[in-house]
Amino acid sequence: MGTNNGRIYVVGTFDTKANELVYLRHQLARQGLPVACIDLSTDASSSDADISAKQIAQYHPQGADAVFTGDRGTAIAAMAIAFTQFLITQKDVGAVLGLGGSGGTALITPAMQALPVGVPKLMVSTMASGNVAPYVGATDISMMYSVTDVAGLNRISARILSNAAGAIGGAFRQSQAYLDSGDNRPALGLTMFGVTTPCIQHVTARLEKDFDCLVFHATGTGGQSMEKLLDNGLLSGLLDLTTTEVCDYLFGGVLACTDDRFGAVARTKTPYVGSCGALDMVNFGAFETISQHYEGRSFYKHNPQVTLMRTTVEENKKMGEWIGERLNRCDGEVRFLLPLKGVSALDAPGQAFHDPQADAALFSTLEKVVRQTTRRKLIAVPFHINDVEFAQIAVDEFKKISKGI
Repeated sequence: MGTNNGRIYVVGTFDTKANELVYLRHQLARQGLPVACIDLSTDASSSDADISAKQIAQYHPQGADAVFTGDRGTAIAAMAIAFTQFLITQKDVGAVLGLGGSGGTALITPAMQALPVGVPKLMVSTMASGNVAPYVGATDISMMYSVTDVAGLNRISARILSNAAGAIGGAFRQSQAYLDSGDNRPALGLTMFGVTTPCIQHVTARLEKDFDCLVFHATGTGGQSMEKLLDNGLLSGLLDLTTTEVCDYLFGGVLACTDDRFGAVARTKTPYVGSCGALDMVNFGAFETISQHYEGRSFYKHNPQVTLMRTTVEENKKMGEWIGERLNRCDGEVRFLLPLKGVSALDAPGQAFHDPQADAALFSTLEKVVRQTTRRKLIAVPFHINDVEFAQIAVDEFKKISKGI
């Protein structure tokens, strides 16, 4: 997928949007671009598409009959599965341009999410002016609001679709050019929060000559994006030094990871150096939005929209158990560093979240839960996470386990 022999797939339901889809194909062909239309109609009708709905439906694990059920809801869900299976098996996916309303958007975007990051993906949708998180996920899907309903060509819809064709055409050309540009440095994933920024700056300064350092903001989606790249084989190693998303997942914060955090590390056995960055805080919105359940806790108003809550001894024990159990599933080279002098800029002497007892509970629980081997090790580091000495140890440990990358 994404080779320089690729083409642009224009995708939608021809039973309701044939004119618009043919128009998009024409606009892209005028640019001299290779293009093919895919029909995702759930009634198996014939169409002017280059790849028919019947052809796509055959990619469903239970065959085409599982798609053409006569019930719109189950048919759309099944066609989404079939289209995903079709798309990930194609070797010429240079870009994907989808067109749809609520049903079409739900039908097309799961397959887009399954594609590697970097393959251009644009969804023209009536849903693009609302909450697009379920459609975009942890990928690089672009959403364009259709303004009018996708129900025929008119002076507005034609202009929007023309712009969409121009956008995907430009992204396709740029993507093909990039594939030929050649940065041969192995790519590394690093996680960062504002309160661990000095740490990651120190680390990248020591590695960027030999590695392409991709820094991910630990906002929940950031960690998911990093692990998706890892699953896609696009990262050669991780310095996952800011694992704060676990706090939000376990204790109701707004920047949560999923239950699959660390899953890609276990699946790929990629060289991994992790740490406890910002495990001293749970992220909430504005102070007035916080549940009364947390009344009496230690809070820090980061800005008018973000309030941080210090984690307690008991919460740190629970995080240590949760993280430790997942590290035990990782059979590749794993080093997890324990910054004994503090886990964030706020967790330092004189700062709002300085709490050595809570940190000690986290560290001791990890030491109790993690089954250490010659390949899976905890390393106590007598420095603060933002100290330059901590960064140097993280870099040294990564270099030890990543020889041959």
